[in-house]
Amino acid sequence: MKAREFDKKFDEGEDISKYLDMSKARRPGQEQKRVNVDFPLWMVHLLDKEAKRLGVPRQAIIKVWVAERLEKAS
Repeated sequence: MKAREFDKKFDEGEDISKYLDMSKARRPGQEQKRVNVDFPLWMVHLLDKEAKRLGVPRQAIIKVWVAERLEKAS
């Protein structure tokens, strides 16, 4: 399929997912890197309490809070 046809289908609101190979899709700048961080036990307890209150995993809380702080700093 030519790019022009693809663009037309997209512009018309057609589902174009069948034309995409999502197994090779990447989000530049969003690659993941695993890091290990040690927290005092009291922090882990408070993180878990907040995570339970919000119904999300502990890791989600940490990611959001770190991201918010980094955005403020830049």
